[in-house]
Amino acid sequence: MAIVLGPNQYGKAENRVVRITRDSARHEIRDLNVSTALRGDFSAAHLVGDQSQVLPTDTQKQTAYSYAKEKGIESIEAYGLELARHFVDDVVPVEGARIEIEEYAWEHAIVDGVEHEHTFVRLGQEVRTASITVEGKGAEQKTWVIGGLNDFVILKSTGSEFHGFLEDEYTRLEPTTDRVMATALVAQWRFTETEVDWNAVYAGVKRILIAQFATLHSLALQQTLYEMGKAVLEEYPFIAEIKFSAPNKHHFLYNLETFGVENNNEVFHADDRPYGLIQATVMRDDAPDAGPAWTPAANLA
Repeated sequence: MAIVLGPNQYGKAENRVVRITRDSARHEIRDLNVSTALRGDFSAAHLVGDQSQVLPTDTQKQTAYSYAKEKGIESIEAYGLELARHFVDDVVPVEGARIEIEEYAWEHAIVDGVEHEHTFVRLGQEVRTASITVEGKGAEQKTWVIGGLNDFVILKSTGSEFHGFLEDEYTRLEPTTDRVMATALVAQWRFTETEVDWNAVYAGVKRILIAQFATLHSLALQQTLYEMGKAVLEEYPFIAEIKFSAPNKHHFLYNLETFGVENNNEVFHADDRPYGLIQATVMRDDAPDAGPAWTPAANLA
């Protein structure tokens, strides 16, 4: 039996990069959480402690901060592409780079009915995400970009049913033709090209997700996710697939009969756990191979 080194990578996780643009009296802010991971032949570091091919994780951190100024942050996808390509193109031992970014949104505070030029209020709707993978040198280089959002809490107070489900001796859930449907949505979409107006597409995908959730009379959360994904793919031919993870944020009708009070779908108990977790991928049947696009920085599989 031989013992060998398996898959490995290394990087700097969760660099909190805040870039404030101060070119005029009105400032702008981009607030990021940036993780980097480098892949290549780093076996000597593991086997004999030879660090000669290892770019320190501290250097990766410093690069992320410096690039926020050098390259700017027009979008998190473009910024991530700059970082990933730098590590692969300019650092000889690096054969692949993975950049994962979360963005926390801020808006200008309103003071006396006017946006204040340098005071901001944190928005709480969702966290924008991007994952960029670059592999290979020169003409053989390949790039994968995934955009997304997480913790996007959305609720509709009617227009949702759940009935006709499979039942056995343990089933206690009552069928309903009128229920609250709510979720804290995670959505990630894979691009097939990099010449994209990243910010416009993000806004467009979010608009579509909201519209489909709102207007579809839903017989199941699964149905809603499929229609959301289908609408995104129909709108954007350069998106190959979209993945959803949707925890069902249950709202149970509260029993007010003991008080002699009628409750006509008006008062609910919001129950945070346990919860149903619905996950689905909607994709084109001719979608190009995803390669390492979905392999996260924290996963060696």
